Amino acid sequence: MAIFRQYIAPFLVVLVFLFALVAVSARIFLPSDMASPAPIEEVGTLPKELTQVIWMSV
Repeated sequence: MAIFRQYIAPFLVVLVFLFALVAVSARIFLPSDMASPAPIEEVGTLPKELTQVIWMSV
């Protein structure tokens, strides 16, 4: 158990950190339109298809 705590667990933590760092840094190399935040829909409105499904189930 000491081997896991001293060697394997810290290695996994560093590996996850490096993976997250690479994933976040990859935005630099994306085209400018893909690097922007995702569009946000209006709050409180449902898509038309979902509204139709809800009304058909009533």
